[in-house]
Amino acid sequence: MRSLRVLLAALALVPMLLLAAAPAAAHDGKLNLQVAGDGATGVTIRASYADGHQLETLVRLVLKATSASGDTVGPIQLNPSGEGQGFYTTGPVLSPGRWQVTVSAPAPNPAEVTVAVEAKAEQQPPKPAPGNPVALPEETGISQGVWWLIGGALLIAAAGSAVLLARSRRS
Repeated sequence: MRSLRVLLAALALVPMLLLAAAPAAAHDGKLNLQVAGDGATGVTIRASYADGHQLETLVRLVLKATSASGDTVGPIQLNPSGEGQGFYTTGPVLSPGRWQVTVSAPAPNPAEVTVAVEAKAEQQPPKPAPGNPVALPEETGISQGVWWLIGGALLIAAAGSAVLLARSRRS
């Protein structure tokens, strides 16, 4: 009787295992690649399956770029960024100007997208004008937290003294 239960349990697991493997097999098609400039001299890529689902595995993406003046960059193999599943970034690889950027993925998930990207020089924070130093707050020597500790210790000492004084009057 026990072996029959084990056999039935094993047979019940087979359809569950097949259903669990079905979504992975559904993503053997093309990729959807969204390519854009990062606001400076890099490129960001968002890769997903053509059906809109997120990538479940790493995909090898390759970037090539050509500027309006004929300069070329690449091929550069892209690695996933830490921003999330399916996100890729190049870092600063383009010089300022207009670029035609092509990102491609090989089989089994082929894709290729070419977009125009405007690379811009990185913005530097404004520097203070000479002769106008930035005023920094003055330091008092003892921080506010230390004053709270001293005040708390004095309060505890006063309460302890009051308790001892009240006990000595009773006896």
